[in-house]
Amino acid sequence: MSSKIKRNVLKSMIIGVLAYMGALGVPQPAQAEYADIVINNYADAAGMRPAVFPHWFHRIRFRCKVCHTDLGFAFKAGGNKIDMAKIIDGKFCGACHNGEISWSVENCAMCHSGIPGQPTHFHGSTVQRLIAPAYKPLPANDAKK
Repeated sequence: MSSKIKRNVLKSMIIGVLAYMGALGVPQPAQAEYADIVINNYADAAGMRPAVFPHWFHRIRFRCKVCHTDLGFAFKAGGNKIDMAKIIDGKFCGACHNGEISWSVENCAMCHSGIPGQPTHFHGSTVQRLIAPAYKPLPANDAKK
């Protein structure tokens, strides 16, 4: 085989390998929806608003495995028995919401912002449809009536 043919074959092989490697780096479309999750396994019973988990917000920052493998979240709304004791112990949300990585559990309204009575479920809309209006006490003169 002539050296010219060998060079052409080698070039073709290199181009083929580079094209294959480039195709591996092309982002694939997402296979899941990243909407919001209402978590109300225990909130209503404790006199708290349901927690609203903005799945899309976390998903743009972390890969799925961070929460669903490393932290043990099930791939189903309500699939884990998450309560505040577990979160305070650093499990589930508490792995990051510890006051060092992200805000801590003392900021209740940051998560417990859902409309009371909503069941635990995957909500395919934006968080604006899930959050109750901020609590506003009645003015002093109206409270006496």
